[in-house]
Amino acid sequence: MKHPASREFFAYWDEKRGLNAAPDRSELEPGPVRELLGDIFVLSYDPAAGYPFRVAGTRVCALLGQDLKGKEFTGLFEPASRVEIEDILGAVTADKLAAVVGVTGRTSVGHPIPNELLLLPFNTRAHMPMSLTGLMVSFVDSAHALTDLTLTSWRYMGHPPQRFTPRILRKLAVARGLMVYEGLV
Repeated sequence: MKHPASREFFAYWDEKRGLNAAPDRSELEPGPVRELLGDIFVLSYDPAAGYPFRVAGTRVCALLGQDLKGKEFTGLFEPASRVEIEDILGAVTADKLAAVVGVTGRTSVGHPIPNELLLLPFNTRAHMPMSLTGLMVSFVDSAHALTDLTLTSWRYMGHPPQRFTPRILRKLAVARGLMVYEGLV
């Protein structure tokens, strides 16, 4: 992550997930990330509608030049990047992987503007729609709204390996004299 806002939001999200793959949506409170709220958004997943915005911060809306509530997220991208961003969104929601995405947008006068997009999953609950949160920040201030977003790079961040406590290790014993240590060769 290159942008300080991305690092700060990821650190907060990572603290809230603890040893889980992702935190529950209710665990994230706006107070600790008050300064970042303008850059944060929440997407839901609907098989018919794709990934519409549920909530979008004021700076994200200003960056993209429109009110984003209800708009389809992948529709902001050029057609050549849509399949890739849909795959990334699928990995974030289904596999519970965080993703950092480099995105370039074009101003109305054609200038390319580099941005960083952070996508973070929420824990899935039964009978609740899948959703994820994210943050989008620009590296360059521009008076013009961005359009025609294209992907320039992306990477996934898995959950750090869990450390087993002695109690958990004792539970992994499967037979007398045989101890199974998961992850060790």
